[in-house]
Amino acid sequence: MGRNNHALMTGLFLLLLVVGTVAAAYWIGHFERERNIYVISTQESVSGLNPESTVFYRGIAVGKVIKVKFDPHDSGTILVPIEVDKTIAFTQGVYATLRLKGVTGLTQIQLDDDGKMPEALPPGDNPVLRIPLVPSVTDKLLNSGEDLLKKADHIMQRLSALLSTENEQNIGGILINLKSLSDKLGNLQKGVDKALADVPLLSTQAKKTLRHINALSTDASKTLSNINALTKDLQGLTQEVQALSNKAGHLLDKGKSSGELVTQSTLPKLNKLLTDLHSTTQQVKRVATMLENNPQELLLGTDQNDVGPGEPNYKDVP
Repeated sequence: MGRNNHALMTGLFLLLLVVGTVAAAYWIGHFERERNIYVISTQESVSGLNPESTVFYRGIAVGKVIKVKFDPHDSGTILVPIEVDKTIAFTQGVYATLRLKGVTGLTQIQLDDDGKMPEALPPGDNPVLRIPLVPSVTDKLLNSGEDLLKKADHIMQRLSALLSTENEQNIGGILINLKSLSDKLGNLQKGVDKALADVPLLSTQAKKTLRHINALSTDASKTLSNINALTKDLQGLTQEVQALSNKAGHLLDKGKSSGELVTQSTLPKLNKLLTDLHSTTQQVKRVATMLENNPQELLLGTDQNDVGPGEPNYKDVP
């Protein structure tokens, strides 16, 4: 009886083992049929990437790495075939980056799509349609670490030069000047506050000044009105003076004509008349002298013997 039970248990175990093996084979075959193969290409280092590493697409696990190998046609290129669930559709804009897994040093594949190429990406190992592996932010930082160290060293040298003894003294002088300037600004602030306190008084005086200005403007307007009236009167007087000037000019023209007539005709006659008058006066004067000195000459004539030689009217008697 015990042998039969043992044989039955052995048979059941073998049967379950066969069923499990068939089921596993079927599941593996079915799994392979539900996966697509894509190839990632890069010329950068893929340190920490191993077969069976998980592949993520936008943060979701969608497959795994099959192997990591060199391109047989180009040893500078590394190929990473991956298998991804068939339900995931990629476009030709998809790209891959390395994702660090915790502190183990292992890396995983992170797939993303920038949406710039919406055409569908077919599965397979087409060299033209391979998924590019681009450097991640961490890789960029690590690659630029040397440059960062050089820049940091340069900055430290500049800081060391800036903090030299001479510059420290200059900085101390600058701080002293800033303190002095701050004190002056405080005094200036007090002066400004005092000036602002006088602003209301100045405003009142300004209002009074504006009132005086308004009064002066009114007086100036009246003065301008009077000046305008006086200007009109002066214009009338100027017109009258102009008319009188015209008349005076006309009169001067006539006077000039009369003067020319007097000069050319009347004056010669007057000169002749004056000459005749002078001659007649001389004669009358001689007659008067004769009547005064010797009245008998009016009747007897002039006594010729009385005139001596050398005297006027002397005549030599033979």
